[in-house]
Amino acid sequence: MSRKLIRFDWAMKKLLRHKANFGILEGFLSELLRFDVSIESILESESNKQDEYDKYNRVDILVRSQNNELMLVEVQNDSEIDYFHRMLFGVSKLVTEYIKEGEPYGTIKKIYSINIVYFGLGQGKDYVYEYKGEFIGLHQKDVLIPTTLQKQDFKVEKVSDIFPKYYILKVNNFNDIAKNTLDEWVYFLKNSEVKDTFKAKGLDKAKEKMRYENLTDEEKKMYDRFQENRRIEISVEYTAKLEAKQERSIEVAKTAIKKGFDSETIAELTGLSIEQVEQLRSAKD
Repeated sequence: MSRKLIRFDWAMKKLLRHKANFGILEGFLSELLRFDVSIESILESESNKQDEYDKYNRVDILVRSQNNELMLVEVQNDSEIDYFHRMLFGVSKLVTEYIKEGEPYGTIKKIYSINIVYFGLGQGKDYVYEYKGEFIGLHQKDVLIPTTLQKQDFKVEKVSDIFPKYYILKVNNFNDIAKNTLDEWVYFLKNSEVKDTFKAKGLDKAKEKMRYENLTDEEKKMYDRFQENRRIEISVEYTAKLEAKQERSIEVAKTAIKKGFDSETIAELTGLSIEQVEQLRSAKD
C-alpha cells in the first residue's frame, strides 16, 4: 500500500524550510551522497522569491550542513537547453558569495549541486548521474593527487574532494522498480508516493509530514493552485506539440502533392486523413 503525498518541489518551497521538517531533506541527501547529512540551517536562495503565479516550474533550496558544507538542491520541471551552464553558474555564485573578502581561498566551503530534473537533460539512459572531476595527465595519463600537506590541511584524499560535486537525477528515466533505498527516494520524487515497504532515510517523515490532509486550509488552496497551474502548462505544451506536428505533416503533404503522390499514400505517410489531403490538393488547385 502507498499513500499519495504532496509534490517534493512544492514541499521544498513551503514545508522543508522549517526546522521540524529538516529530517526529510536530511534523509534524501544522506541517501544520495552516501554519508549522513545533518542540516545546520536553510539559507536564502532564489526560490524564496514569490512570483506572480506561484507556478514552481523551478525551485531550489540551499542547505548548510553541520560540517559547514553547502548543498544546493534544485528541481526543474521545464526543459532548458542551457541547464548544464546554469548548474555551473549557480555553484560559481555560491563559491564567491560564501567567502569573505580577505579570507584565504582554502576557506571555500565544499559545495554539492543536486539537480532533480523532469525533462530529457542531455543523452543518457540512467536516472542518477554523479560528476567526478579529476585532472588526468595528457601524456602520462596519471591522476593528479594532493600533496601530503594538502591532504592534512584540507582533509581530502583526492583533488576532486576540493571541487564542487554535481548530481543529476533524471526522474522520468526511472522505471518505478526500487532496488535500493536511493531508488525509493527517486520513486517518491517521480510519483509523490511512499510505499509501506520503503526504508530510505527521511521517507518515514515525508509520509507523515507531507500528507495533503495535514496542510492548513490556506496551504491546501495554494497547493491546489500549483497543481492546476501544472496541469494547464502540461496541456498547453502538449497542444503546442500537436500543432507543430500537424504543421509539419501539412508541409510534407504539400510537397508530396507537388510530386504527384496519391492521397492514400500521403495520408499514410503524414497521419493526415484522406479528406485533409484532398482539401490541401483542392487549395493547391
